[in-house]
Amino acid sequence: MTERSHPPRLVDVAKAAGVSLATASRALTGSTGVSAEVAAHVQAVASQVGYVPNSHARALAGGQASMVGLIVHDVGDPYFGEIARGVLRETESRGYMALISQTERDPRAELARLRALRAHRVTSIVLAGSGYVEAATEADIATEVRSFTAAGGRVAVIGRHHLPVDAVLPDNAAGGSTLMHHLLDLGHRRLGVLGGPANLTTVEDRLAGLRAALAAAGLDWRSFPVVHGDFTREGGAAATARLMRAHPDLTAVVALNDPMAVGALSWLLNSGRRVPGEISVAGFDDVPVARDVYPALTTIRLPMVEMGKQALELVLKPPASRPRRRRTAHELVVRASTAPPPP
Repeated sequence: MTERSHPPRLVDVAKAAGVSLATASRALTGSTGVSAEVAAHVQAVASQVGYVPNSHARALAGGQASMVGLIVHDVGDPYFGEIARGVLRETESRGYMALISQTERDPRAELARLRALRAHRVTSIVLAGSGYVEAATEADIATEVRSFTAAGGRVAVIGRHHLPVDAVLPDNAAGGSTLMHHLLDLGHRRLGVLGGPANLTTVEDRLAGLRAALAAAGLDWRSFPVVHGDFTREGGAAATARLMRAHPDLTAVVALNDPMAVGALSWLLNSGRRVPGEISVAGFDDVPVARDVYPALTTIRLPMVEMGKQALELVLKPPASRPRRRRTAHELVVRASTAPPPP
């Protein structure tokens, strides 16, 4: 027997299996029109001859690529790690691969990543992370998305965006309200807030929830200081330093994500403050580290893995006449970092 001068091709599989080229292709891509018995036979032959499907060639030929793009703000943020876990679980169960990239919350980088994924012939993209408060910030991204979807591509987002696509919407405003009600019910009235970047819709929505709870309690939002910073541990520590130096009598600090809350815990404990004996700390999202820090962090739990799964499901569905919305629930998780204020 002579050795092949090239890797096994689809035509070799079809010949060895005794089927047409079209039948072999459908059997190996899971398409309809092929019986289970024929599909199993073709797949067994492909395995025997060592055939590996070339998804890039299929995409270039105009077929359905088996690659999904995932764009996140920060791969080091556990919030996005949990979302990515949900996306990857679903891609693996469906036989897809995922290309993951980050933007570091820069809209110019988001535009560049979208264009790069299009250049790689990716036909489905999940954009995970907050949109921007000003619609103009996303104008170029929206133009790119419209061009992509008009050409047959599919996009879904996680978070509130000014984009005409399917979306998974975290329960940010209601979660903020629940968290503030928890602290007010404990008796806190001197509270400070660690906000993330002020240009993000996630920050805007979570602040809106805090304001709604204060208004319901008859309290004036303007008397509660807000310090903005990066959505990171370091950003939380730096924002806490500014907040506490300006308002040393606070009895509670609310951080709008858990990494900022961990940074607040670190700064307060290193400054000799007892948490929660002197000051309570609360976060948002319930990333895995929230239960492992000391004291364990009271926070709002969002279903981050499920959010990634839902976004992937949306982006693989055929387009609807109007963009679809999937809204999440939230849950207050009370741990050791919050308690009534000192007498």
